[in-house]
Amino acid sequence: MLGRNYGQGYLLTRNIAQKENIPKKFLEQILLELKHARFVNSKQGVGGGYYLIKKPKDISVADVYRLFDGAIALVPCVSLNFYEKCDDCKNEKECLLHDEFIKIREGARVVMSKTTIQSFLQHDKKRKK
Repeated sequence: MLGRNYGQGYLLTRNIAQKENIPKKFLEQILLELKHARFVNSKQGVGGGYYLIKKPKDISVADVYRLFDGAIALVPCVSLNFYEKCDDCKNEKECLLHDEFIKIREGARVVMSKTTIQSFLQHDKKRKK
């Protein structure tokens, strides 16, 4: 809803929650995280509410996923941003799974990085025609 409303003013939490069928308290937690990450901002008072800071085309699924779920990689030893050595792996260079999990991570990362909030909005417009 914030993406659809980009550049058109502020949205109240209760209106977003009602329209998107999300519990208001849960939505407030999400918006707070998004605000800390500088994806959204808010204005207090009459006529205030939440709004996107960045353009929908500049917010990727990878950005949002990393904010809420952390690493895109399925195992920590192939993560770009959250690397950790695996507890049960003695040698990453000899690990049979390591290279394949890198391929999986890269495939997901590329798609998630290219998919933006705008992608969803365009898909929604096509669906409604």
